[in-house]
Amino acid sequence: MEVRRQDIHNSEIPLVCRACEARHGGVCGALTAEQLVELNRHSSRHRLETGAEVIGQGETVVNYSNIMRGVVKLTKVMADGRQQIVGLQFAPDFLGRPFLEESAITAEAATDSEVCNFPRHVLDRLVKRTPELEHKLHRQALKELDEARDWMLTLGRKTAQEKVASFLYLIATHIDPESVDQSSFDLPLSRADIADFLGLTIETVSRQFTKLRKENVIRIENNRHVSVPDMDRLMRYASTD
Repeated sequence: MEVRRQDIHNSEIPLVCRACEARHGGVCGALTAEQLVELNRHSSRHRLETGAEVIGQGETVVNYSNIMRGVVKLTKVMADGRQQIVGLQFAPDFLGRPFLEESAITAEAATDSEVCNFPRHVLDRLVKRTPELEHKLHRQALKELDEARDWMLTLGRKTAQEKVASFLYLIATHIDPESVDQSSFDLPLSRADIADFLGLTIETVSRQFTKLRKENVIRIENNRHVSVPDMDRLMRYASTD
């Protein structure tokens, strides 16, 4: 904790950045105080209600975003209107692809969220002159690639029960990076969206939730709040290494 907060009293860093927990784990952690001042001059924070669109597929990328709080779902839409949830992003993830002028996905707030936006041209300029920032963005891209490969395994080889357990384990371990307790959380997706994300029917998802609840792997309150009595047991049900 001391490492993460070692610059909290550095007066050269903008006050809003000093108070930002997401900065320490996000891409802004690679910037110097001077660069943070430059970025802060152009940045703005926005609160998003559930369902609010951050950017649409095919739209020109004007801003990048750091996710400060909440969950953002990424969706691909086919020419005939069919769509698929292809990923979820959490705080302190970076939302965007440097140097790409057009978004390849639709990003939408899956929960009430907060993001910090900054102009694409400002960050692209910082990337060109800051190797550590470039490396951090590269590491996140590789992390997302690894996670996509793991999810391909989940979708292609795991049973329905393992898929639902894997989804629950993903949410438990990512939804609140500042929380020490990962055993209690609200589901960020509806049953229909969970089914879409997992390649299952809504009925199958509901049956697996009921089965996991009856076996005391999870507890469910008000249809959205989940408690996990034993995270290791949930991980075993998910067949996660």
